[in-house]
Amino acid sequence: MPAQIISIDSFLEKAQQYPVLDVRSPSEYRHAHIPGAVSLPIFTDEERKMVGTTYKQVSREEAIKIGLDYFGPNMRKMVEQVENLLKPTTHKIVLVHCWRGGMRSAGVAWLLDLYGFQVFILEGGYKVFRNWVLKQFVLPYPIQILGGYTGSGKTEILHELQEAGEIMIDLEHLAGHKGSTFGNLGLPAQPSGEMFENKLALALQHAKTESETKGNSTIWIEDESQRIGQINMPNSFFENFKQGPLLFLDIPSEERLNYILKMYGHFEVEDLMHGVFRIRKRLGGLDAKNAIQCLLEQDKKGCFRILLSYYDKYYKKGSVQLESSITFLSLPNINQHQNANTILEWKTTQRQHYA
Repeated sequence: MPAQIISIDSFLEKAQQYPVLDVRSPSEYRHAHIPGAVSLPIFTDEERKMVGTTYKQVSREEAIKIGLDYFGPNMRKMVEQVENLLKPTTHKIVLVHCWRGGMRSAGVAWLLDLYGFQVFILEGGYKVFRNWVLKQFVLPYPIQILGGYTGSGKTEILHELQEAGEIMIDLEHLAGHKGSTFGNLGLPAQPSGEMFENKLALALQHAKTESETKGNSTIWIEDESQRIGQINMPNSFFENFKQGPLLFLDIPSEERLNYILKMYGHFEVEDLMHGVFRIRKRLGGLDAKNAIQCLLEQDKKGCFRILLSYYDKYYKKGSVQLESSITFLSLPNINQHQNANTILEWKTTQRQHYA
């Protein structure tokens, strides 16, 4: 069957079952791609630049000839890569896209179709996917925000809720950062802002579909500032996100301090000092100096106590929810499983109240 050109909605639906081949250059893929897509570049970065320059300065025909010079020797290798990718499966179906659904995807689709694969090409390419991504951020979602001061174990509670059948989106996981000045310790570099948006858009789509399928009107998301590490949430999504009702977990500060010590106390003093240094201006000269001194004296708990006080004040200042949309839930300690069950009991009570 000849390669078929399909819409973005059909492409994303099929992408849940079949592999997506991104035939753009390696640098385009590294910057951002459709989550889950496999890089299968038809040109290297240098080859792409040469073809593009020739297209603009000489002619389309000459650019195609140069492109064929690069493409030809790699044909067998590309076919074998796709074969290896499909080995665990019984089908021979692949999805292909380039930047605008032009010659790069058409060339690879022709090759794979010739060899016997069934190929679907994304109409409009990655550019159309990006337009789809941005549209997801203005749609309404049944969001329930889970809030609480730093060290409340909110992320772990979200995963406990998911284990219990609830629907949630872990923004910190998508951003590759846990939010505080120490939030990237032990983690790889954060994705680009564009890649974060791609991941968030698909997460929102999947959560909304799951919510509609289950008849569950709640998508749990942790309360966050617009900036997570080096990444900013899209304005349109953040504005809608902050309008959602907030369940605030009120946990004693000493419990939270011990939790933070458990989470970050094993990191090297030098790494922790870098974290303090990054926020020294916001901390203030005296608190920054005292926090550093605590670390020099191997008093990590003393340092975290200073930082916890700062983050508690910062959280209060940054909260924009209306008082009427905030519910406070007092919890005695940080036991994520127990706290998740308490939250589910609260949710059940709320449903009965409004039934």
